[in-house]
Amino acid sequence: MVHASLSGTGTAPATVRDALIDALGPGGTLVVPAFTPENSDTSRAHRRLIEGLDQRQVREIRATMPPYDPDTTPCTTMGALAECVRTTPGSVRSAHPQTSLAGLGPRAADLLGDHHPHCHLGERSPLARLYEADARVLLLRVGFDVCSALHLAEYRTSPPPPRRTYRCVTEAKGNWIEYEDAVLDDSNFAAVGERLPKGLLVRREWSGRPVVQFRMRPVVDEAVRQLSLHSSGLA
Repeated sequence: MVHASLSGTGTAPATVRDALIDALGPGGTLVVPAFTPENSDTSRAHRRLIEGLDQRQVREIRATMPPYDPDTTPCTTMGALAECVRTTPGSVRSAHPQTSLAGLGPRAADLLGDHHPHCHLGERSPLARLYEADARVLLLRVGFDVCSALHLAEYRTSPPPPRRTYRCVTEAKGNWIEYEDAVLDDSNFAAVGERLPKGLLVRREWSGRPVVQFRMRPVVDEAVRQLSLHSSGLA
């Protein structure tokens, strides 16, 4: 599973995609986050968009928000590599209307299938399947603050996270769904990354910024321990 920022590298996303696929070999599967916060009126992206607007303007924006279609909805906020993987012929995308993942390779359908529409990134999501598969995570010129794998740890903390209502528009225009799921909070992820045992991480550098690779299982397990121990915050 790869999170990447290619800005400033001068390297085309297709070149990076192909290099990763070559490194994985014929039996490997490449997975990227393909999130779409733009189709939700409960997302941080939407709250930023409507800040300072009156109720009429808010209603107008909500009425024109594009529905989620796994085959066509772009994931541009996830970066150029994620969108490149999503649009590559043969790619597979999970069904969640807000926090889908996309993948290429022989296990993509298995890993990304059965993404329950009421579970962002917990036990009924591809993150749990990736954990079971002992997947590796690559942070390519990005930090732990955007490491989606750590959201699985949130679901596994004790006590469990609070829950809230989410809404998003799917399929036909105006078809909104509403559901409850865990409150996702990535504000502690950078601190979790700083406190991980160094032996769990392989560190390199590319184009002037850090690159980190690690096995998902031990890092998620350690994140569960940290988040449970410091439930009030890691600052």
